[in-house]
Amino acid sequence: QVQLVESGGGLVQAGGSLRLSCVASGRTFSNYDMGWFRQAPGKEREFVGGISWSGGRTVYADSVKGRFTISEDNAKNTVYLQMNSLKPEDTAVYYCAARYYAAADFGSWGQGTQVTVSS
Repeated sequence: QVQLVESGGGLVQAGGSLRLSCVASGRTFSNYDMGWFRQAPGKEREFVGGISWSGGRTVYADSVKGRFTISEDNAKNTVYLQMNSLKPEDTAVYYCAARYYAAADFGSWGQGTQVTVSS
């Protein structure tokens, strides 16, 4: 499995921006679809967005579309989540996850990074 470490979380005011990073190690990064998920207190984990293993396709949840952008740097084995126009409802622990391109599920997860948006 690939190992994942997120960073970049923090406290930001509504309307602000943050960029999360997820560094992968242990496997060939470019063979994996990468996803970002989040879990708010008392709520189930939800899909935020993802990028295909080829880097050619991204997909986003409706709740973040137009505000969040996922990108990757294969040379650095890193995937990013740029979050703009943040809202208090974006407050959650954010996780990155990896899915081998032929697999059905995301099998590798990071430890999560807290994002708190104040109103």
